[in-house]
Amino acid sequence: MNLRRFTPYATKLFKLIPSDVGRPLSDIVTDLDYTHLKEDALAVLHTLVFQEKPVPTRDDRWYRVRIMPYRTQDNVIDGVVITFTDITEIKQLEAELRQLRA
Repeated sequence: MNLRRFTPYATKLFKLIPSDVGRPLSDIVTDLDYTHLKEDALAVLHTLVFQEKPVPTRDDRWYRVRIMPYRTQDNVIDGVVITFTDITEIKQLEAELRQLRA
């Protein structure tokens, strides 16, 4: 469960620098309030069933986190891919709708 590569966008959620490549995922500092990220990534790696869940950050933003098995061109599982989609606006609209209904 070591970091192999990351996109520039990932540096908004994780305190990443180029020398972090090769470091364990559990050593990476993040703004996400997601203590089970490593465990969920390991579960996906073992079961090959993707996981997706909404996860808050410590500064009240929300992300949809999707963890999927990574398959090479030879159809070999060689880790996981974790994607993050900002869903803050959706969560804010949901909260507004709940308030209007109440």
